[in-house]
Amino acid sequence: MAKARALKTIARRLPLLAGLAVVGTVALRDAGEPAKAQIAVQNQGYVPFSEAPINYRTRPLTDPVALLQKRLDAGKAHLSWDDKRGYLASVLKLLDIPVESQTLVFSKTSFQFTRISPDHPRALYYNDDVYVGSVHDGKTVEIVSFDPMQGAIFYLLDDQKADKPTFQRAELDCTQCHIAAGTRGVPGVLLRSVYPAQSGALTPRSPQYITDQKSPLKDRWGGWYVSGPLAGASMANTAVVPASAGAPPGTTAGGKALPALGPIARPFDPAAYVAPGSDAVALLVLAHQTQAHNLITLTNYQTRLALHALGKDEGTPAYAQATLASLPEDARDKITKPAEQLLRYLLFSGEASLGGGDARKVIAASLFARSFAAQGLRDSQKRSLRDFDLSTRTFRYPCSYLIYSSAFDAIPEPAKGYVYHRLLDVLSGQDQSPDFAHLSPETRQAILQILLETKQGLPTEWHAYATAHHLRTGTFPRQRSTAS
Repeated sequence: MAKARALKTIARRLPLLAGLAVVGTVALRDAGEPAKAQIAVQNQGYVPFSEAPINYRTRPLTDPVALLQKRLDAGKAHLSWDDKRGYLASVLKLLDIPVESQTLVFSKTSFQFTRISPDHPRALYYNDDVYVGSVHDGKTVEIVSFDPMQGAIFYLLDDQKADKPTFQRAELDCTQCHIAAGTRGVPGVLLRSVYPAQSGALTPRSPQYITDQKSPLKDRWGGWYVSGPLAGASMANTAVVPASAGAPPGTTAGGKALPALGPIARPFDPAAYVAPGSDAVALLVLAHQTQAHNLITLTNYQTRLALHALGKDEGTPAYAQATLASLPEDARDKITKPAEQLLRYLLFSGEASLGGGDARKVIAASLFARSFAAQGLRDSQKRSLRDFDLSTRTFRYPCSYLIYSSAFDAIPEPAKGYVYHRLLDVLSGQDQSPDFAHLSPETRQAILQILLETKQGLPTEWHAYATAHHLRTGTFPRQRSTAS
């Protein structure tokens, strides 16, 4: 009983821990408690996900890790063991995750938090669909893989040499930490910035910040190592200086003194990691991508739930033919509210300024910036949504590259049609509201042209607009417009 109480105490702490919440409390549940754990999640008041129509635990998956496991089972792929880093290098290669995406978080997070410290930070890697966490000398590789319909799917890979290494799904306990206000109430991921002690533990009664593209640089990256010139404007590479050391209080928030931050006493050894540092640009993109993934999932879930409540389920003609105009007002609101949030996030509405620094220096310090931009689909003028600005904002053309993702494409109608319709409103200049004032006419036109030439499945109204305004389009299949 004492052990069970201790494990539950640790489980309650984990959602508060800093860094990218990649995997929650899967190793901390007593074997006899699965029902109680699931009830705890259901009672938190977040978006229902276990039952129809979401069926999070039972619906067949097509996320990258599920597909890789099928290849492993069929003998078409093989995970290679390395005496120094276990299966990590092989996992990254098979999932097409660049090592340049490496970021390092030394605040204590994940169920392996006892092995995380400033001299042994946790390494995180990612691509457009998958996040991988690795702890120095840890026993498990932690993975979140985004399924087009189901959102974040949690896996663990035992990092001990085995004849048939297997990715194990671990959703039951992980969802206790990975469904929260910071994930928009759906299974998801988030970044935290905290005031870490020299041990990496959280400083009691100190603020914590969920980091996304709207977060000021001064509030980012507490508990993280960050390489490059952007680090100095943030909380990175520091830990709380004990009051006994005579340090003056830090800055104030709401009239209350914040803990003073100073140098880390025990830095890490870069040679122990796949890449040499913790890339600042990778962290900027990660802040955008995590919440974009959550909003895509939220829009997907809420649309399916609204249609299900009306008896319109997947695979039926009523589901396929649903339009906003045909739905009751409350159902329309449930669909358009998250879709509108997603639209504004995709267009970086409210993005925090990077301060106007020298973008060339930022790019020169970032291997990730160059490899990420090289993946971009480009229009006839060689422009891509992956092109960086890195002086005042993250991207030169502020429209999320995740619009190309399978998760975005899987958003059900009529929500996806609504997002496309509103996107055309903004990019064509029809919507001049203050939330989009950061988009100049030239920037809107550039984003519109990039999408017309590179994005598959644009609605017919986009092609009609292009024809009417003599704009070039790509030769891709079109989808019907369902925004009305």
